[in-house]
Order: sequence, then structure tokens, then C-alpha cells
Amino acid sequence: MIENMEWYRAFYEVAQTGSFSKAADNMFVTQPAVSHAIKRLEERLGGPLFFRTPRGVKLTAEGETLLKFVSQAHHFLENGEKKIAEMRNLMAGEVKIGAGDTLCRYYLLPHLESFHRRYPDVKIQVTNRTTRETIALLKEGRIDFGIVNLPLDDRQLRIRESLTLHDCFVVGGSRADEAGRARSWDELAGLPLLLLERGSSIRRYVDAFAERQGVRIRPEIELGSIELLVQFARIGLGAACVIREFVAPELADGTLAELPLDPPLPPRSVGLVTLRDVPLSAAAQRLLELLP
Repeated sequence: MIENMEWYRAFYEVAQTGSFSKAADNMFVTQPAVSHAIKRLEERLGGPLFFRTPRGVKLTAEGETLLKFVSQAHHFLENGEKKIAEMRNLMAGEVKIGAGDTLCRYYLLPHLESFHRRYPDVKIQVTNRTTRETIALLKEGRIDFGIVNLPLDDRQLRIRESLTLHDCFVVGGSRADEAGRARSWDELAGLPLLLLERGSSIRRYVDAFAERQGVRIRPEIELGSIELLVQFARIGLGAACVIREFVAPELADGTLAELPLDPPLPPRSVGLVTLRDVPLSAAAQRLLELLP
């Protein structure tokens, strides 16, 4: 094992300068400190590494052999420091993000585009998973942070609330006229419904709220993304549960119409989650700062 890295640094500086005093100047230490380091290294390796000449010191054959390895190590360390500096200045590095399809498409993507323009050398990796799966990836150390649906209670996580979301039911096509009046949850349950698949946090949230109204929802169609729900609703296949903020263009141009409910679904939030007491890379920290 390497007992003391400073011995090797002293060896490298003496080898490069041919002088104990110049090596001491470069290291900001005294010449006796350099001499002591070389002596301890020679004792450890079992023989002299330098011999004196009228013009200074030169390497022995053993010293020449050692210098090849120490020089290589020195360059590796210099490159390591350079790489760390680049990462700190966002000239390199990587950000690993976990997010569901919907949050990735409607929430993350616009900010990711801006981040990439500003820091093109930072690699970005996005893993699409449900909120539960994203939390598991975070705890396994496979992502830097997650973008999840709230509410969420986990003491291992640091949670920052972000965008407020409003879940709603929309209709389109031949069913657009059904949006004229508010409906109870009993009435809603009698319509053909389009919902996200079981297992998604949004689906669990909607099912739980419906059950508190005394209604059990049985959708005719279950799909894997909000975008698909929108497309199915547009052609009149039923009332789709979507996120109002993410279908604003369709609501504005009349492609879809919101079906008012009494009582409406309570708002919820997007959460940015990281592990407590685990430091983030400079790149991950900067991207989190850019997210609302």
C-alpha cells in the first residue's frame, strides 16, 4: 500500500527540477521536509532513488523506473482535477432523472431543452417510471432526483413542491355537448370512462377520491399515457381523466370540453425529490434550480 502520497509528490518534484530546494519551493515546504520525504521513500523501497552531481541530483536506475509510474499517476491526477473542474463549471458531467411519461412530456421537457442549450456538454439521462418506481430508483442510487406526483410521505426523501395540477374529466367529438352541466360522481360513473392504467399514482388518487364519494369507478378503457387519453376523448370514445394544465390548448380551441364535477377533484402537486443527506452533482443541482 502507498503509505504517504506526499513522499511521491516530493520525489516527482525533485525528479523534475533536479534540485531539493526548487522542489521545496514548488511544494511550499522547507528543503529539510523534502529531504525527509525522499529519505522515508527510499527506506520504504529499499534503496537510493537519487545521486548527487555538481549540477544537482539525478535519478538512479531504480529512480528512473519509479518516475515512469509516478509521472503517469501525476498526469492521471491532473486530468482528474481538470475533469472535476469541468463538472463544477458544467462543461462535463451527467444528470440522471426519473419521471413518468406525463411529467416528462409536459413538465420536464421544456426546461430540459433550455438546460441543454446552456450546458450542451452535460449528459442527460431520463428514465420513465411510475412515481413508486422512481422512488425505488432514487433509493438505489440509480438517479439523481425524481419528478413525482404528490402527495408523498417518506422520511428518507427531501421533497420540494412544484407545479400545482388539477385533474379533470374531458369529452370531445360527439360527446362535447355533455359538458354543459356539472355532474355528480354517481352520474360520472354511468358514463364510458377513459382512465390511466392501475398502478399509476394519478389513477390511485382518482379512485380513492371517487370511493370517498361512495362511487367505484370502472373504466371502459385503460391507457398508459395522458396523450392517448386525449386522443381517445377527441374522437368521442368517452370521458377521459386528464390534467387540466396539460390539455389547456385543446380546451382553448374547443377540441375538448371539461365535464364539471360536483365535488371536483382536489388539486395536487408535482414534487421534486432527492435523498436526504446525499449531495448532488453540480449539474443535477443546477437543473433542479431551473425547475419551477
